[in-house]
Amino acid sequence: MRRKIGISTRVAAGVLAVAVLGSLTMTAADAGTNPAARAQASYDAINKYFDAGNGLLLEEYPNTQTNPYSYVWPYSQAAIAAEDLAGVPGAGRKASEEADRRIAAYEPYWNAGTTPTGYDSYVRPPLGQGGDKFYDDNEWIGLNLIQRYKRTGDRAALARAKDIFTLVVHGWDTDPSHPCAGGVFWTQAPWSQDRNTVSNGPGAELGAHLYLLTRDRSYLTWAQTMYKWAQDCMLAPNGLYWDHIDLAGNVEKTQWSYNQGVMLGAGVLLFKATGNRQYLADAKSVAKASLAFYSTQEMLAKQGAAFNSIWFKNLLILDSVAPDPRYRKAMQAYADYNWNTTRDPATNLYHFKDGSVELLQQAGITQVHALLSWPRSKYNLLA
Repeated sequence: MRRKIGISTRVAAGVLAVAVLGSLTMTAADAGTNPAARAQASYDAINKYFDAGNGLLLEEYPNTQTNPYSYVWPYSQAAIAAEDLAGVPGAGRKASEEADRRIAAYEPYWNAGTTPTGYDSYVRPPLGQGGDKFYDDNEWIGLNLIQRYKRTGDRAALARAKDIFTLVVHGWDTDPSHPCAGGVFWTQAPWSQDRNTVSNGPGAELGAHLYLLTRDRSYLTWAQTMYKWAQDCMLAPNGLYWDHIDLAGNVEKTQWSYNQGVMLGAGVLLFKATGNRQYLADAKSVAKASLAFYSTQEMLAKQGAAFNSIWFKNLLILDSVAPDPRYRKAMQAYADYNWNTTRDPATNLYHFKDGSVELLQQAGITQVHALLSWPRSKYNLLA
């Protein structure tokens, strides 16, 4: 099974020493229906139960893995949860410092010895053995950095996001003989030659954000190219996106919620970048189809909280330009259901399945609660 994680900006090393947010004292009664309190309780559980030292986190709790640290994919989602909490109105200094701490701890995953540079899937020596680079792992980190830059003006975060986009472009398939030629590969690992919706959709989002922030048209050109490839090759007749295509032309037709999220989010950002209303119409179409498709808690449970959090975040990005109460209503229903059903009130850990609690899923539901604390007026800061 593939694992993922990582990013680092030029944040001062001293940030690593920032104290962890307060001890886990939030109870169900304290949080009530307050999404910010729910988010904080859920995030505090991450710091209490998943702490692995060195600012890093465990893959799961209890940890049954041989690796002492998580892969970069789940770590990135915890870092995004911290950034979402820092963006809650009135969050204050401690929340911002915690987001700083999470950004700083991307650094052990950073591989400066490759061309292009990028984040490995696992921590590098001396803490770990490193790992293959996954383009979507790096894209999640890039989007995390964009949101940080929008909140703080941290130019080092913007610079690192640009570095990541260079890596993403490097992942473009240049062989015209391949079925559905083009597209960003999923990973640099030799065991997979798949090109995925989730390596092109967030790549298009990252490129569009960079264009909107810098007005460098090369970012826009690439964003449009990645978006068009996914539309041409991954869009199914039911208006939702399939997962990936291999070099034999075989299409994996599972329709994951995060694939719908990144593509509708990319459509919104390209609309903002170009003024072309077709992009906005595309985004609304995917939103409508996905709301119908993932219409029950049972269907959403099959996706996992991490995938759903990405879908919901992008629905809010759409809501920022084309308000529709259905988006937040669906998100609130999901948050309420899991707060009341899958969460252990003694620990605030979410048991989505039997066995250990996964950092990836705990971080995903934390993001959902946190973003329900944001007013619509701030959705334009999301990435």
